[in-house]
Amino acid sequence: MAMDNEYLMQFVEETSFYNRIVLSHLLPSNLWEHLPHFLQTWLRNYLAGNLLYFISGFLWCFYIYYLKLNVYLPQDAIPTRKAMFLQIHVAMKAMPCYTLLPTVSECMIESGWTRCYSRVGEVSWVLYIVSIATYLVLVEFGIYWMHRELHDIKPLYKYLHATHHIYNKQNTLSPFAGLAFHPLDGILQAVPHVVALFIVPIHFTTHLGLLFLEAIWTANIHDCIHGNIWPVMGAGYHTIHHTTYKHNYGHYTIWMDWMFGSLRDPILEEFGNNDITKKAD
Repeated sequence: MAMDNEYLMQFVEETSFYNRIVLSHLLPSNLWEHLPHFLQTWLRNYLAGNLLYFISGFLWCFYIYYLKLNVYLPQDAIPTRKAMFLQIHVAMKAMPCYTLLPTVSECMIESGWTRCYSRVGEVSWVLYIVSIATYLVLVEFGIYWMHRELHDIKPLYKYLHATHHIYNKQNTLSPFAGLAFHPLDGILQAVPHVVALFIVPIHFTTHLGLLFLEAIWTANIHDCIHGNIWPVMGAGYHTIHHTTYKHNYGHYTIWMDWMFGSLRDPILEEFGNNDITKKAD
């Protein structure tokens, strides 16, 4: 839809508001107030992304590795501190690039290039919910195929995605592995979130929230704990992906893997391994 300058200013005012909330609580004003709007937005995304990564990662690790030791995972399945520090190191090198993507997407939204709208009240609640569902389906489809091609196209795997797949055993995966990617790899897998903005009308703040929830979701699917909640693509499925390299490319759900023939179920996998063990005995 066509947007006039007055309407577009609502997006600018909203991002400026978020910038002030985050930056004023984390940095002295003289370090950020003089920066251009684009750099303020990137700095806000960078700091918020780091906070989300560390808080969610540390809390989740503390819960599953200490409070619930031997409940969800046996002692020998817990990754070493060295492995987790390596994952944090890789993620920290990539974080400045990761947070550039939402910053660019906000710039495009402020320029009126996307189908984002500013206020929930501009559409009916039915349309709001339908648009979120459509947005998530497009994101799921896009991430599935982006992820699959990062495996199937050998140079992409060798130079980009292999950085993430050095964590290929249960005792090397942790919530901190969720963002341990080559910077370009991480950006490519998040691009469907931005592409969907040009196709589906979506509420601006909802889009930002869904984008940043990626950090929590990716932490969850790298903890190796199979929640067994259909049709969620939980950690049990994703652990198989890290060990076979050719199954379970999906992101939120198993539907794309089911539709395109790449699904492997962790429950069936476990039964199959048990049968092999019994035959060997």
